[in-house]
Parts: sequence; C-alpha cells; structure tokens
Amino acid sequence: MAYSRRRSYEPGHRPKFLVIIDETHECARAVRFAARRVARLGAKLVLLSVSEPPDGFEWLGVGDVMRAEAEEEAQERLEQAAEIAREAAGVQSELVIRMGAKTGEILKVIEEDEDISFLVLAAGTASEGPGPLVTSLAGKAASTYPVPVVIVPGGLSDEEIDAIAG
Repeated sequence: MAYSRRRSYEPGHRPKFLVIIDETHECARAVRFAARRVARLGAKLVLLSVSEPPDGFEWLGVGDVMRAEAEEEAQERLEQAAEIAREAAGVQSELVIRMGAKTGEILKVIEEDEDISFLVLAAGTASEGPGPLVTSLAGKAASTYPVPVVIVPGGLSDEEIDAIAG
C-alpha cells in the first residue's frame, strides 16, 4: 500500500506523536515518553483509542447501546491518558476515538494525518511477551508502516523515561 508523504517538517506543519491508548497498565509508559518528547521538540501529541465494533447484536438496538458504551469507555481512557501527558510535560493532547479493527484504524489515522511522524507503543512486562499490539505492529507489519514505531519498555519508571525522553 502506498502512503501519502509525511509533511511534519514543512512550513505550517508540526510533527505529531501518535500513542495508542488501551486498558493496559504499560500504556501510561508510552504516554509519558511521548509527552516528554513532544514537549522537548515542540511537537504535538495524538492519543488514539480503538474499540472493536460489537458483532451480531444489531437487534433491538443492542448494538447501538454497546457502541455507545465502548465510546464512553474509550473517552474515559483518553481523558486519563491526556491527564498523564499534562502532568508529565504540560502538553495538551488531540483525542481520537475510532471503531473497527485496531491495526486498520491505526493505519487510517496515520494516513489521514500527514503530520504524524511516530507511532509510540509500550511493551508489556508479562512473561507472555510484549503484548498483542506490539507483537502485531512491531513484527512483520512494522516494515509496512509509513512512520517509525517506537516501543517503550513497560517496566521503565517515570525517572528512567524522563532521563531518555527529555
């Protein structure tokens, strides 16, 4: 798939760091890292939450209720992540909610916003591995992404993140 050219450093544009917000504990590590980098570089921060649409519940409006609940939960997660970014580096965040398959929606957001320069994820600390999102996006799919994928180790402390992110 051919992607549109990034415009992050052209006149009238600023680079953006895209962080995927989910219910995992390590997600806060990615937010802190990206917020610190954004503040240091004068860039912008985009927080994205993707919810899978409900399957097979279209009768009696149940699907609509489930979608509304998923959007409400996503909004709450985004607001919590935005607070982490404000506390960590004093940056404001652009909040984006999407419904659909996570990988596909992430690619759509990147394609729609030519200023997104980096995708920031946090690796899980569990013995099962870095987590499904990191595994899928940083594995064979990473070579097809139009921006670099930055993976923040989920076990880093605030002080360790601040020391490397600025």
